[in-house]
Amino acid sequence: MSQERTGVATLKGNPITLVGPQLNVGDQAPDFTLSKSLGEFVTLNDFAGKVKLISVIPSIDTGVCEAQTRRFNEAAATLGDKVAVLTVSVDLPFAQARWCGASGVDQVVMLSDYKDNNFGLAYGVLIKEFALDMRSIFVIDENNVIQYVEYLQEMTNHPDYDAAIAAVKQLL
Repeated sequence: MSQERTGVATLKGNPITLVGPQLNVGDQAPDFTLSKSLGEFVTLNDFAGKVKLISVIPSIDTGVCEAQTRRFNEAAATLGDKVAVLTVSVDLPFAQARWCGASGVDQVVMLSDYKDNNFGLAYGVLIKEFALDMRSIFVIDENNVIQYVEYLQEMTNHPDYDAAIAAVKQLL
């Protein structure tokens, strides 16, 4: 049974429950298996040797999630090939691909946690009430050690984009 964390996050001021552990700077990043497309899966090891910026969003079809994905797409274009910028949501791979195509987003790797929520559970961001992943940011170094974490307390707030990008740049 996974750990449930209450009192740590809200949606429009209403409490929500996060399932899984709270990860901290210095922790080894948990492995994951996420869908890149309907039949293609990736794990943490697929990004071995790279700095990873993982942007977690509840759903690509909402304003803040869209803005967050666009902002990190712009950053990805300037960070170089030693950095993998990943966006994780429970949206189906079809919806992610459709949105990226319509939005011209082509620098971030869109990954779906829809199948079994293993990312959400391992990273402590699965929202029990909605089966969505809570907005959060993880920066993981080339040795898969977490170097930056931001768990948003309010789902509708924006993350600290500048702090996350600065954390990536410190690792280059």
